Amino acid sequence: MTRRSRLETLVRDALCALAAIGIPLDGVTERRRVRMAKAFLSVAGMKPGMDWSEASADNRLRSRDVIRWMNQYLGEEISSGSYDDIRRKDLLLPVEAGIVLKSAGKVGAATNDGTRRYALSSEAATLLRSYRSPDWDVRLAQFLAGKEKLADQLKKTRLQGLIPITVGSSVLRFGPGEHNELQKAIIEDFLPRFGYVAEVLYVGDTEEKLLFVQANRLMGLGFFELSHNKLPDVLAYSGSKNWLFLIEAVHSANPITELRKRVLEQLTKECSADIIYVSAFLSRAAFRKFAREIAWETEVWIAESPDHLIHFNGDKFLGPHVSGNTR
Repeated sequence: MTRRSRLETLVRDALCALAAIGIPLDGVTERRRVRMAKAFLSVAGMKPGMDWSEASADNRLRSRDVIRWMNQYLGEEISSGSYDDIRRKDLLLPVEAGIVLKSAGKVGAATNDGTRRYALSSEAATLLRSYRSPDWDVRLAQFLAGKEKLADQLKKTRLQGLIPITVGSSVLRFGPGEHNELQKAIIEDFLPRFGYVAEVLYVGDTEEKLLFVQANRLMGLGFFELSHNKLPDVLAYSGSKNWLFLIEAVHSANPITELRKRVLEQLTKECSADIIYVSAFLSRAAFRKFAREIAWETEVWIAESPDHLIHFNGDKFLGPHVSGNTR
């Protein structure tokens, strides 16, 4: 086996061990994974050709020492000035998981303390020495017993930051941010007040655009274009009025302007329902930024004043506008 193949095997083993211990690798680029594995191997004192039984908790390295180890033994050519990347990126997750100690021998050392060293925890070193041995599975189970994996901790933290939105009998969870907070207000505050028992047929999320869609119901109304880059943020249908609400949640862009209205009119030209266009804002201050752009014959709703609507001209307050005809 060549040195290169031995190195590739060692890196692959390190990533497998890290994943088994609970380090989240989903969404991490391939290059970042390799850097993490090599920084981890450096702290463990591992070189190509060594057996995992030689993993050590005594290889205490400064950030610059980790770079030297990676360059000398693990095939890297990293600038000595990149030491901050070791702390902020390469060893961040192993440290957060508690398998690498960031102040070995000097607990509580400041980040800029020149005597600060990285090292494997003794428990992690004992576990790694069993890697590729018949004892690995048993030792891994013992190591994880009573612990919550970092991947699960981060997932829980992310879920806690999500915004719950009730859609019918379902509760959807949207990514954090003012745009999605506004969508929550549209669904839970605007529609109950002005929607005439409207049913939500589509709602998007800034991270996952097609978060909720009732495609069959929309197609039954003659709404055939479901390309998410053309849809407004929320679609809701009132059966009692035969109104389809097209609602834009305006945070930093995209109110219903004359141009946007023309696009939506083309999108709904075969729709059997009458169309209500709504631009929604979190606050009056946000609305003022876009007031000059709002299209005529559309509605404006402001979440901080949920009981009121602003109608931009036309022959009636809330309702579909038909040119030359008053209903």
